Amino acid sequence: MMGILLGIVFGAFLTLLVYALNPPRPSLAQRVAALGRPPAVALPAPRGRDADAAEGWAARAGRRAVPALKSLGLPGASLGRDLRLAEISVESFLAEKAIAALIGVIAPGAAVAALWGATGSGPGWQVTGAASLVVGVVLFFAPDFNVRSAARKRREELRHTLSVFLNLTVVALAGGAGIHQALTDAGSLMHGWAASQLRRALTAADVGRTGVWDEIGALGRHSGVRELTELSASVALAGSEGAKIRASLEAKAAAMRTRRLAEADGAAQAATERMSLPVVVMFAGFLIFIGFPALHKVLAGM
Repeated sequence: MMGILLGIVFGAFLTLLVYALNPPRPSLAQRVAALGRPPAVALPAPRGRDADAAEGWAARAGRRAVPALKSLGLPGASLGRDLRLAEISVESFLAEKAIAALIGVIAPGAAVAALWGATGSGPGWQVTGAASLVVGVVLFFAPDFNVRSAARKRREELRHTLSVFLNLTVVALAGGAGIHQALTDAGSLMHGWAASQLRRALTAADVGRTGVWDEIGALGRHSGVRELTELSASVALAGSEGAKIRASLEAKAAAMRTRRLAEADGAAQAATERMSLPVVVMFAGFLIFIGFPALHKVLAGM
């Protein structure tokens, strides 16, 4: 059974290697669709040390495996949205996955070979093959966790900034400013990545002559932040009157403040619970340290 499994893994590895060395060509439909798209204006690529700093060594080394992984449907829709939110290119991500998997497959064999060379003994090829399979799979999915963690931090930052943005907007509305002026003033007072995303939505609404709340809802769908889409829907239901919009924004700001306080309280309680675990472990170790000599003497005397 182990031999069949290793044969399947080896065959899949050879298939990916062939696809990486000879990537599939785009279809005729893809070429025709590319002719109708306007040419993208490419930014000047960094050179020398700047290029090395902009792109990691894993992304440069695994670039040839990117077409093969794309042909397998990677990354998925959810992971692709996280990549866009974390501002990580798909090519760099797939290249890192390929190199990580290759390192995971090679590392156990290299370690066993070094062990055999040093001691003259070691585990058999079945154990080595199984370890290569497990480590390769684990390292292949390791970049996914990094991307999802970065996207989760971006979403938390966007939620926190949205709460501050709504509070500032409500204060400006209470001072007699119009809805557009209040949104602009609130956006100009904030800094950071999330604040720049909100300002970009306001600018897109001004340039494209579209609704501000439609752009904010689009930002929520793009980033996966439910609060933004809920805000867009609630303001759309409130209508275009200033008093109703102000009441809707006040209600949303109060709800987000309450939610943020609840989340902060829950995080504090969880941190308190985690702090008690090391104390219990240290107390148990102290009891073992004190009681082991006495227990050893009792057992030796029996």
